[in-house]
This record gives sequence, structure tokens and C-alpha cells, in this order.
Amino acid sequence: MAGRILLNEWTVLAIHYGTAQRPVSDLILETDDIHDRPSQIDYFVWLIRLEDRLILVDTGFEAGEGAARGRTLLIHPVAALSSLGIKSSEITDVVVTHLHYDHAGNLPAFPNATFHIQDREMAYGTGRCMCHERMRRPFATEGVVDAVRLVFQSRVRFHDGDGEIVPGCRVHLVGGHSKGLQVVTVATGGALLVIASDALHFQHYLENDGAFPLFADYLEVIEGYNKLRVLAGANGLIIPGHDPEVLQKFSPLAPDLQFARVLL
Repeated sequence: MAGRILLNEWTVLAIHYGTAQRPVSDLILETDDIHDRPSQIDYFVWLIRLEDRLILVDTGFEAGEGAARGRTLLIHPVAALSSLGIKSSEITDVVVTHLHYDHAGNLPAFPNATFHIQDREMAYGTGRCMCHERMRRPFATEGVVDAVRLVFQSRVRFHDGDGEIVPGCRVHLVGGHSKGLQVVTVATGGALLVIASDALHFQHYLENDGAFPLFADYLEVIEGYNKLRVLAGANGLIIPGHDPEVLQKFSPLAPDLQFARVLL
């Protein structure tokens, strides 16, 4: 598998690294499901290959942190990369969509990467809002501290709103779920992909303005759906951050690599 990265089979992969069964009430702000039956939530990181860059969008949860929160680690993101023939040291850029535990764990595992974070997210994750238990609940202390260490190592490139990682790949501030949540767009070969991360947990939220029960700003969550639609345009594709349907809609890279789904 070591040579697989050299094959021209993909531009963007969704890497399915974790899963959990949760009550419906944990996954949507309002529900009329009186049975409150368990539902599945899946966890992804995304890998983008453009020119000479290997861009990882989010780094997943750290194994101990995930276990403490009742999440199942299917494959460690670093192990998943290794199965694709990619060393973690070969990742050139890491986009941290936001600093929640399941998106910003394992940061030290990428020793040569530049990390892309929104100004607002670093301020949120290290500021007075973290004095309140409900607001800090989705953050892991060590993950935030690791991000601060990267700042002091001059390895963070801050963004204030929209910005470019490399031609064809941009970040866009949305906010809502977390104060500095950013999404990623990839444009190549006439196709446009919007990696929504937690700006859209599940595709069905778009049908009736559904929302994940945990957020920093409800209005920004709902307004964020419009921004996703504008970014995607008429022919673009929005990829939700935690939707099991991703595993049904997109094909695996290879029969022995079921965790890696080809998005573009």
C-alpha cells in the first residue's frame, strides 16, 4: 500500500475513523420522536491532495478522550494515513475547522505541518467563555494546550474570515457551532466540494433548519446553512461532518480500504 498515494485515483478522501450510538435527543435540537431511539453518529477527517500539498482537514479525537466520551475509535487517523502509504510527517497542512475534542486531537502527530486556525476560534477556546462548563464541554484541555504550543512554535497560520490554503483550496469562516468554525472548499476539474465539518452535522438539517443541540450561536448555525449553499453554488456538493450517509453515497478507495471514501 505504500505506493497508493502516488496513484491518481482521488483528490479528496473522507476518512471514517470513529462512530457512536447516541439518543436522538443528543443529535438534534428538537425532535418529535417520542421513542428517543439511539442513532448513529460517525466521525471523519478529510484528506486533500493538490499539487505538492497533502492537506488534512481536522485530526480526529485522541483515543483516551474518545473512550472517556463513549466514542468508538475504528482506526486511528495516523494509522489510516499509514494504510494509504502516507506518513504523518508528509502532511504539509492541517486545517483545524474548530478546536472541539473530535476535530483537534492528535495535533502533535504532524510534525512538519502548518496549522490553519481562525483567529476567533483560538480566542474562543482560550478565553473567558471556557470559564463556563457548558461552553467548554466539547473542548479537550490537552487539545487546546497543544494548539497553543503550536502558536509558540510559529507553526500556526491564522485566518480572519476567508483565506486560501493553496490555489483550489480555501477556508471560510462560518461560526455557529463554535465561534471560529471554518469550512473548506476544494475546486478542481470543474467540480466544487464543500467540506462542511460541523457547520452541518447531518445532511437532513438542511431540509428544516435542524441543529445539533450544542452550539455557541444559534443564529450563526442557521445562517451558516445559507453560506454553505452559496459556497456550493448550483453544481457543488456539500459534505456533512458526521453523517453515516457519507458511507453509503461514496465508494471506498479500494476493497481493503473501506474507511477511505472518495469524494472527489
